[in-house]
Amino acid sequence: MNLELRHLKVVVAIAETGSVTKAASQLGLAQPALTAQLQRIERTLGGPLFERDRRGARPTALGELVLARARVLLPAMKGLQDEAARLAGTGDTMSRYRVGGANSPIVGGLVHRLANAEPQAQISTYASWYADELAQMVLSGRLDYVLVGVCGDAAPSAAHGLAWRVVAVDAVFVMLPAQHPLAEVSEVPLGDLAEAQWVGAPGDGCFADCFAAACARSGFTPRKLYETDIRGCIDMVESGEAVALCQATFRPLPGLVTRPLVGVPLRWRLLLGWHPDTLAAKFADDVLGHAVAAHGDIVARAPLYQEWLRSHPAFGSSAPIDPALPVLSDLPDEESAVTS
Repeated sequence: MNLELRHLKVVVAIAETGSVTKAASQLGLAQPALTAQLQRIERTLGGPLFERDRRGARPTALGELVLARARVLLPAMKGLQDEAARLAGTGDTMSRYRVGGANSPIVGGLVHRLANAEPQAQISTYASWYADELAQMVLSGRLDYVLVGVCGDAAPSAAHGLAWRVVAVDAVFVMLPAQHPLAEVSEVPLGDLAEAQWVGAPGDGCFADCFAAACARSGFTPRKLYETDIRGCIDMVESGEAVALCQATFRPLPGLVTRPLVGVPLRWRLLLGWHPDTLAAKFADDVLGHAVAAHGDIVARAPLYQEWLRSHPAFGSSAPIDPALPVLSDLPDEESAVTS
């Protein structure tokens, strides 16, 4: 039997879990099958790799040697595969668009515009709460473009080496139940929510710190934040149990209202990212144009935000807001509701 990378993965899994049984579960194999495979590996290498007893499996001297080599070879091969995946695209057209989004309000609009512009291309999407996960997927060649949001002037981690362009800069609004005492005001002072219970969706980045800092500037420390998915956030606001910060493009369901915060204490930048050494980079300007247009589409369906933007021209998409922009009627964009 020739030793292969999959065999090294078996050895590493047994060493890391300390048990053949646990390693089999981790690798999705039956325990007898993994035991038989380990025995074949040991015969190929000329001796036992693990001492096994009731306390588990511990590497022998030969096992330690194999593990040392495996922990060099496996990451190196993974790096080669990732690099190859990034550089595999050739030619002058994109045959597929793989788009990831972190709680992005425009994924649907971007896909719709891409599908119309490139009817022969395959389009797929991937959702995550975490911008770093999406960036890593671009780095490993599993996604072409990602849409993420960052707080204020923050930027995604530079560790992944992606190129980033701004799609839009949006205000952060507050979502309230319709019966809330502040639901009738045109703009809500953040300090008036000092006693509120808050709810939000999970995510990475500095938004939680920026929110805490904004509350401190308004003279209070926010109460403990409930964390749940977007549907749960909406349910908690609707029940009157909590209030939430939301993307300004969100059009609330019946029983909910959104209101701007006085002084715009929080901003949300929507970014498009891609790897500069891939075929996707050649078409990034086109995809960015579709993303900007998709943001304009969603603004056109959010009359409250549309009106707010007329007096706050520094916000919105990178394209100017048309004063004659029509207000379109459609279903609410529930998936873009609550900021992470």
